[in-house]
Amino acid sequence: MMLLSGAKTLFYKEVLRFWKVSFQTVAAPVLTAVMYLLIFGHVLQDRVQVFPGVGYTSFLIPGLVMMSVLQNSFANSSSSLIQSKITGNLVFLLVSPLSHWAWFVAYVGASVVRGLCVGLGVFIVTVWFAPPSFVQPLWIVVFAALGAGMLGSLGLIAGLWAEKFDQMAAFQNFIIMPMTFLSGVFYSVKSLPGIWQQVSHLNPFFYMIDGFRHGFFGVSDVSPWISLVVVGCSFLGVSAIALRLLAIGYKLRQ
Repeated sequence: MMLLSGAKTLFYKEVLRFWKVSFQTVAAPVLTAVMYLLIFGHVLQDRVQVFPGVGYTSFLIPGLVMMSVLQNSFANSSSSLIQSKITGNLVFLLVSPLSHWAWFVAYVGASVVRGLCVGLGVFIVTVWFAPPSFVQPLWIVVFAALGAGMLGSLGLIAGLWAEKFDQMAAFQNFIIMPMTFLSGVFYSVKSLPGIWQQVSHLNPFFYMIDGFRHGFFGVSDVSPWISLVVVGCSFLGVSAIALRLLAIGYKLRQ
């Protein structure tokens, strides 16, 4: 318990940080997801059917929810660290007796909260377009939590590495965004040519979204157990890297 001393206070500070500007951090991403749904759902509803008996709008909603969870979990921890670095207030955390475990739990925990809040907001707004079915709700909870945790950890790594805002923007634009959009949010990877199907299966984001979607419909491109193994191992690997960087104070004490 001593290792986590102070984590509760830092966690509260991080949650309060994004909640104070919730119009920007929660409402804006929800509006973006709704716009995607209106455009793609309207255009493709009568032209595309991915799973038997599942309309395209129904198929699209879980993907948009999970995409919002992942992007906002990453944004929370990464933006908090880079802002603290640039404004100089990171020094107040460095002089406090916080262990690297406390940092990790607080930053990733707050990222999970923000990601799930945005995801829930997207779901509540979009559910009116296509009433959902919850075939296996436990998978929904598991993949939402693991996905948010992994992206929160990845945001922590990005925040530690970046020294200015354009480096953070490059990390998000050239890594996070492509991996998210190429993970099957708007389509089934089975509709892709063979080589691109194989490439998609190298993307851990694909397994997060596919497993999450399985909880709604009971069908998916791959077994949810395979997705669970891939996502679980990815989460543990990214978390281990983040903890190691925090332990050695990587780019924190410069």
